[in-house]
Amino acid sequence: MTPPVSRPAVVIGVLASCGFAVSLMQTLVVPLLPQFPRLLGSSTSTVTWLVTATLVAGAVCAPVLGRLGDMYGKRRMLLVALGLVTAGSALGAVAPGIELLLVARVLQGASLGVVALGISVMRDVLPPGRVGGGIALMSSSLGIGGAVGLPLTGAVAQQASWRWLFAGAAVLGALQFLLVRRTVAESPSRSGGRFDVPGAVGLSVALVCLLLAISKGSDWGWTSPAVIGLLATAVVVFAAWGRLELRTPSPLVDLRTTARPAVLWTNLGSILIGFSMFAGFLVTTQLLQAPVESGYGFGLPLVAAGLVLLPIGGAMALFSPVSARLSARFGARTTLVAGTVVLAVGNLAMAVLPDSIALVMAAATVTAIGAALAYSALPLLIMAAVPPTETAAANSLNTLMRMLGTSSCSAVVAAVATGLTITVGGAVLPAAAAYTVVFLAAAGAGVLAAVIAALTPHATPVAAPPTPVPAAA
Repeated sequence: MTPPVSRPAVVIGVLASCGFAVSLMQTLVVPLLPQFPRLLGSSTSTVTWLVTATLVAGAVCAPVLGRLGDMYGKRRMLLVALGLVTAGSALGAVAPGIELLLVARVLQGASLGVVALGISVMRDVLPPGRVGGGIALMSSSLGIGGAVGLPLTGAVAQQASWRWLFAGAAVLGALQFLLVRRTVAESPSRSGGRFDVPGAVGLSVALVCLLLAISKGSDWGWTSPAVIGLLATAVVVFAAWGRLELRTPSPLVDLRTTARPAVLWTNLGSILIGFSMFAGFLVTTQLLQAPVESGYGFGLPLVAAGLVLLPIGGAMALFSPVSARLSARFGARTTLVAGTVVLAVGNLAMAVLPDSIALVMAAATVTAIGAALAYSALPLLIMAAVPPTETAAANSLNTLMRMLGTSSCSAVVAAVATGLTITVGGAVLPAAAAYTVVFLAAAGAGVLAAVIAALTPHATPVAAPPTPVPAAA
């Protein structure tokens, strides 16, 4: 074990700020998607790849960086991820066209691996009494960043060139790189072994096929040959990859560890939690911006809608230490059950389509509190069930599961919104019933996640291997 750091609050603050940056990277281009076809001289279908490219790149980077972190140093791989994000942001600021901007967004996708690496570093270098609070804050920083990022990026996009968003992200990434390098100690835990290149390639191919099918299903058609082919390829490659991993001495993902009930059911619940949480973030913003003539919208501009949802970030910041205290006293599983129940309640409140902005803020804040409790408990449950030398890989896989949940939510929202429509002033808009269906589905996902969490067996403490192989310097 490494000696406890002398300034744990500084380490927690620096690492949590990295989680904040991850959210900014994910939402950076969202306010500009309607304008990018004109700004870049590109088609609308091509511009949507600015979101898809980051999503797919992040899915690939998270497990790879997590495994490399366990092998060669979590802080080292955290710096690599921040370096890629900074390079991608700088490239985006000067990109002359859509082609290089897509490359920039791929590099920014490395940000998805930052949270799992940071959480794993906290476990290894913080005093035991500060680990729970640190992990809770870093987990909640994802929601805090999302709540702050939308109005911030929208305001910048309205008042200045879109390039300033990427330039600001580059400065932020460089600053965080320097802060991590200066203040965060390297974890002493190493798993050793050789990096599983075939496993990394197989998982990458399977994830790319699966996420492309999910993210593009509504655009290409769920029964189109392209989507069916991608899903079929994903199934075949996942099956072959699983057999390969079980036969590999040092696999990218230890499927035997992943199959332990405490890990398996927590990861399955994470998909549902990601779905339930993202509905509150994504759909509520759309609801606030819908025209008043729709009968359910409030007609707010993007920045104003973002400002209405700022309490989400505040609620998550306030309840992250509450989550840590609940987990310390009653156990992380109890905290997870409570969080998923609160998530369900918040989505049920939104399903009735509140008729005032104050009620929307209240319901969205309840959802945010549930997300803060649940997201803070998940890493604690995962790390209690895996050896210290596998925490980065295990947390990366859990992050990937949550991302599958948010991606599935986006696909469901798109399908329902195009299937249940009304016409207002010549414009086709989602009907009120579409939003009710989405929120009810999100509430159902929260309830099912609560049942899974309540029935998941306690983890059996897992020790590190007695003689880990040291990594090369």
